[in-house]
Amino acid sequence: MPDAVEFTEIPKAKHIYMIVGWRQWADGGSMSSGLPQYLIQQTDARQIGTMSPDGFYLFQIPGTHDLVRPVINHEEGIPVSLQTPTNTFHYTGNDDIGVVIFLGDEPHLDIERYIKLILDAAATLNVKRIIGLGGVYGELPYNKERMVSCSYSLRTLKPELDQLALNYSDYHGGASIGSYLCQRAKEREMAYIGMYAMVPTYDFSQFAQIGNSIRIENDFTAWLGVMRRVNYLLKTSFDLTELEQKSAQLTRILDDKVEELDGLSPQLNIREYFNQIAEEFTEMPFDPLADVWAEEINRLFDDSEDTE
Repeated sequence: MPDAVEFTEIPKAKHIYMIVGWRQWADGGSMSSGLPQYLIQQTDARQIGTMSPDGFYLFQIPGTHDLVRPVINHEEGIPVSLQTPTNTFHYTGNDDIGVVIFLGDEPHLDIERYIKLILDAAATLNVKRIIGLGGVYGELPYNKERMVSCSYSLRTLKPELDQLALNYSDYHGGASIGSYLCQRAKEREMAYIGMYAMVPTYDFSQFAQIGNSIRIENDFTAWLGVMRRVNYLLKTSFDLTELEQKSAQLTRILDDKVEELDGLSPQLNIREYFNQIAEEFTEMPFDPLADVWAEEINRLFDDSEDTE
């Protein structure tokens, strides 16, 4: 019987990190599913391993139609594809720093074995730190940096995390898969950092003229904010140029949408509603260049003193 996790390659980089994401409950803005897939495609990361789906997923739930069923595709009576849950490990990097990108489907069953397999895989791959991704919808400005909350497994990580403009989570309630993983990593004294971005959504269900809501499905601004922190924390060099462009484009699209709504129904004061959200929001910008400038200024002053 094959192992539940199988690797075709064990990377040998000096420093190996892991980014984990899922098609899951806490996936606002596709932070947990879309961002890992984007990184895999952007870096041409190669697949190095798989986790067997056996025992983790339901075929059906009584009383529902196709909520969890696999998707089958036929052509003239012949099945040509079957979409089943997948959990795969990809790898990108160089001799110094390598990143394992895990993307999976959140399990329905046997969460303890599922989480153990991920942590065991991280140990096998000699992963030094695991970064978990998640997204949560909330009412906040679309044209400002996203708020990013954080949970972490080891207290020794906090001095570094303090530099990342994060809100430390005080959440109490139903656990996400990332929170579950954080607890089990803590028990094994493994370094895990969960980053959850707040993603804008707006409920207009009370206004028949507008419709139900505005929700960002792929929040490139949130992706950019998290990846800037990842690059700084792990000393990785993911190219964020395209995400910067996509983030700016997303803001322009939403600006146009707000103008359109305000023009269609000026009596609803849509622009004023968005302005009020912005005024009540406390932005926590992450600017790693500020540290660079501060260090350079200090160096210049030190040099000037040495020449006196």
